[in-house]
Amino acid sequence: IISVDGISYEYLGTGAQNLPSLPNLQEAIPQSVSYDSQYSNFTFLAGPMEVTASFLSAVVPKDICRTSIPLSYLTTTVQSTDGSPHSVQFYSDVNAAWIAFESNKTIEWTLYEGANPVNGSGNATRESSSIYSWLYQLQMPYEFGEEYDFPLWGNFSYSSSPFEARNFSFQSGYSGTVRYNFIMQHYLADNVDSDFRGSGSREPVFAYSHDFGDILSASVMYTIGSIQQPIMRYLTSSGVVPLQPWWTHCYGDIFQMINFHFNDFSVTQQLAYEFETQLKSDVDSYYSANMAMVYSNSTPSAPPVYSNGSQGYAMGTNQFGNQYIFDPNTAYGFLDPNNFSNIAIPDVAEAEAYYSIVALSARQVMGAYVLTLTPTDACTNNSVNASEPLMFQKEISSDGNVNTVDVMYPAMPFFLYANPELLKFNLEPLFQNQEGRFYPNGYSMHDLGTNFPNATGHVEGNDEYMPVEESGNMIIMSYAYYKFSGNAAWLTQHYSQLSQFADYLLQYSLIPGIQLSTDDFAGQLVNQTNLAIKGIVGIQAMAGVAQIAGIAADALNFSTTAVNYFKQWEYFAIDPSGRHTLLSYEWRSSYGLLYNTYPDKLLNLGIIPGSLYSMQSNWYPTIAQIFGVPLDNRHSYTKSDWEMWTAATCTPETRRLFVNGLGYWLNYTSTDRAFTDLYETIDDGSYPVSPSPIYFIARPVAGGHFSLLALLRAEENSQTGIGLAGSFPSNSSQALSAEVYLPTQASQDLGPVTTGSETAPPVLGVTSMMSYNTTAATLSTTTSTSSSNSSTVITSG
Repeated sequence: IISVDGISYEYLGTGAQNLPSLPNLQEAIPQSVSYDSQYSNFTFLAGPMEVTASFLSAVVPKDICRTSIPLSYLTTTVQSTDGSPHSVQFYSDVNAAWIAFESNKTIEWTLYEGANPVNGSGNATRESSSIYSWLYQLQMPYEFGEEYDFPLWGNFSYSSSPFEARNFSFQSGYSGTVRYNFIMQHYLADNVDSDFRGSGSREPVFAYSHDFGDILSASVMYTIGSIQQPIMRYLTSSGVVPLQPWWTHCYGDIFQMINFHFNDFSVTQQLAYEFETQLKSDVDSYYSANMAMVYSNSTPSAPPVYSNGSQGYAMGTNQFGNQYIFDPNTAYGFLDPNNFSNIAIPDVAEAEAYYSIVALSARQVMGAYVLTLTPTDACTNNSVNASEPLMFQKEISSDGNVNTVDVMYPAMPFFLYANPELLKFNLEPLFQNQEGRFYPNGYSMHDLGTNFPNATGHVEGNDEYMPVEESGNMIIMSYAYYKFSGNAAWLTQHYSQLSQFADYLLQYSLIPGIQLSTDDFAGQLVNQTNLAIKGIVGIQAMAGVAQIAGIAADALNFSTTAVNYFKQWEYFAIDPSGRHTLLSYEWRSSYGLLYNTYPDKLLNLGIIPGSLYSMQSNWYPTIAQIFGVPLDNRHSYTKSDWEMWTAATCTPETRRLFVNGLGYWLNYTSTDRAFTDLYETIDDGSYPVSPSPIYFIARPVAGGHFSLLALLRAEENSQTGIGLAGSFPSNSSQALSAEVYLPTQASQDLGPVTTGSETAPPVLGVTSMMSYNTTAATLSTTTSTSSSNSSTVITSG
């Protein structure tokens, strides 16, 4: 809430809705929303003041220490719109619903100044540099337990500082009372409620207020996050042990970490700016190889908006001078009138669409991982490097597993682009478990534990059965890490385990039988074409691993087998018409996205000929819908990560169809939660509803959206298309000689993302994208204006 000249305006949260009607309480008027890879920015009008709330969750993947910090920043800035000073007071609180799903679980809380408890009886110093932190936790925690994605142990932290406010106050208590008193008095009572209770009993909130007096502008910063210590439970040769978060190695205890993070804001801003600037530059570099493919001097017709309603049939011309027909009452999309294949959404620059996708994905990817200290007794392998962290992934929303191999696999392009070492840290626990002989099967395990954060493996070998899928994934990811890092020693260290996986692929990849693939929600299917090609690509990658390990006989055997298998695969997998591959061997009415050819192109393994890429690239436009190309013929839904993998294997025209289609969906989808990777290509782009609803939310597979930027790291670009070019010679074990440094300034302005093209449909706007649903959790903020001094205004990268 922000109070301006005695009137309070609620700009974030819904807490004021529970109060009686008050003449001095109004809703702030939303003005704009924008985002980039680091920030989400929300602007409002509160009387004569403009209010900007900026959330910063820095994506700095090359800074392991800062990446391990589980806190984010919220900066609220006010600026006079009439040039006159106004009396302004800020208010913000968090409620107890952040810490537990069940409202009857008793919460305990403490307010700290630095590391010292504040009792609310006058022992707070209120120095401008003091950091105050509300920390609250369950009275009866359940270590390493989760309930509906809520950790049942650890603390929730909400911190702020007096800054230059003339009066700083705090209070915890019943939400209705605390908020009402601020609205009426514009300050808090400096009380710490001693009645511990659950969020459903006289809802407790934990609040700060800053009174700046009469000002033209001012800014307040908060930090917020959920902190677990220890953070993971891990199976080692010494038994199951707790793992401490990596930030303890970098900063010390919880108060030292909170203090460092709070005071590090300006440095973090700069690092975030550098990543964001590089991201824009890299998108620009990828597309600028042939800007004629992206931009044209042709003046496009303004295309009609897809309505799924009752509007008229339309014709127009896209930015390349090509005609299209469009019926907004159907889900067919924009069609070429000559052959009725789909063309890319008109009036949209592909580079801008792609930027909007990866900018929205970056924080989602990194939010699914934790970094921990490495136990020295992790397994029987004495080469464990305790000076490096282990990284654990949570399969958010879809299963809750730890380090699910086929969720790490689609996320791989982000790490190859941003920092390949993170991929190694993520793979290492899987190798430690299997090389420690904690897993009895000869193929790769599906995951490292059924329920995050318990990385206790599957000593009985009863994990989800995806042997070809996961064995191929492990080999491909390991070899990709080597190709992008040059770390031959690490790859050779794991040769024996990778060879075991490859032996399984030699037996079962060509004719996999009835197995699940990563798309397990779609069900089992006999001899899946895309699954088989993954195994074959994995065998070819293993030939490169063997070459690095200096085992020439194995390298020759793997490579020869991969070539022979591919020839047979072509016979089974390609429709007799020669127009497309099948979803399942010899099932003529079937088709699907052949995304598992992407690693062949990325690493230039030389197993997939250009003719196959060309055939598939010509096929996809014939089956596309308004919001993209369906995953396969069994359903009308698609997967955004696999679409972007597939797009990277296509001609520029078909790639543009995929990229613009996903950008178009971002603006028109009816989904109302964090970026889903599974959605309908028809109707309103909703979550899949048939045969039953599926809600994939905030999953790290969004790392797959960086498929084009991973290609850029290998020195491919938008002009490469289906060609096999770049830094890697065909079928060679050569790694990148050094990190590819790209220009740091984009030649075109790609963001932050606010609105789309000049004419409908508005592809890139975020105001109609997703409203992030935090269920019962609320963060209410109020501001009142009143000081001529202001702290640094946030500058978005």
